[in-house]
Amino acid sequence: MAKSPEEEHPQKAFGWAARDTSGILSPFRFSRRENADDDVTIKVLYCGVCHSDLHSAKNEWGFTNYPIVPGHEIVGVVTKAGKNVEKFKVGDRVGVGVIVGSCMKCETCDQDLENYCPRTIFTYNSLNHDRTKTYGGYSDTIVVHHRYVLRFPDNLAPDAGAPLLCAGITVYSPMKYYGMTEPGKHLGVAGLGGLGHVAVKIGKAFGLKVTVISSSPGKEDEAVKRLGADSFLLSSDPAKLKAAMGTMDYIIDTVSAVHALAPLIGLLKLNGKLVTVGLPDKPLELPIFPLVLGRKLVGGSDIGGVKETQEMLDFCAKHNITSDIELIRMDYINTAMERIAKSDVRYRFVIDVGNSLTQ
Repeated sequence: MAKSPEEEHPQKAFGWAARDTSGILSPFRFSRRENADDDVTIKVLYCGVCHSDLHSAKNEWGFTNYPIVPGHEIVGVVTKAGKNVEKFKVGDRVGVGVIVGSCMKCETCDQDLENYCPRTIFTYNSLNHDRTKTYGGYSDTIVVHHRYVLRFPDNLAPDAGAPLLCAGITVYSPMKYYGMTEPGKHLGVAGLGGLGHVAVKIGKAFGLKVTVISSSPGKEDEAVKRLGADSFLLSSDPAKLKAAMGTMDYIIDTVSAVHALAPLIGLLKLNGKLVTVGLPDKPLELPIFPLVLGRKLVGGSDIGGVKETQEMLDFCAKHNITSDIELIRMDYINTAMERIAKSDVRYRFVIDVGNSLTQ
């Protein structure tokens, strides 16, 4: 007979979980494995609220295994370190992102691309090597193999820095891989949300000219005056779109709703690159003629490996880049989820787990 979540492992844990497709979260007692020789036990202080947490809580992608404790933008302090752990000690400030495991022996793992490993273990809604479920950062503690733990820079705010563990690496990795970092080049950022606003900041830190592409005219002041973009392009204005055709070297598309790719491809110069990181729930139509006639590239990217995520955190610390956040208590999470569904957040909720998660 299967053990209950509370009896599965020796260490008692407490968090908030969704139990069905309503996505409503409520207090949940469960357990974590004992800290092994290669493990780090972390007291969770802050956890960002990613849009994928909402998708997963409501089973909108079709593979949620309830009960689910979301959260993969975790910042905390080490409370235990196994005897084989050399990088971390008790009291260190650390981060945990989207993944907590992989096979550690395939070609992608050997290249520090654990996020593309066929046996990637996600921080929540996944299965550990022992076939027990993973539970995320909407909780008081988490146990993680040290390979997947990140050193969180001292000069990076732990609350506003937490979303970088997903949103930050999601935009940083494709910019590095696809060569979208040459100073003076023109970057378009499609969509100004949790991902897009970080892409603007990282793009500027790379020395790029940055244009925000959005269908919401009300976001122009935020994009230019608050976030530091060089310009704003209203994608719902055909005349402005036409005037901007062929002016951009790169576009990073963060839009997660179904949308047309043709206008974005049209904005690219010869040899331009469009990289998509949003995850619409239906296929998008990809016109081939403008790709062929303009020698343009369309690509995708999914977070980054642990080494590159550490590189991203250090880069953001050097350039003073954090997410713009609204800090919330744990018991506000259901209201926060409702607001995320309506895009009513600028630009990321972060749960003050350490001060508000009470049993």
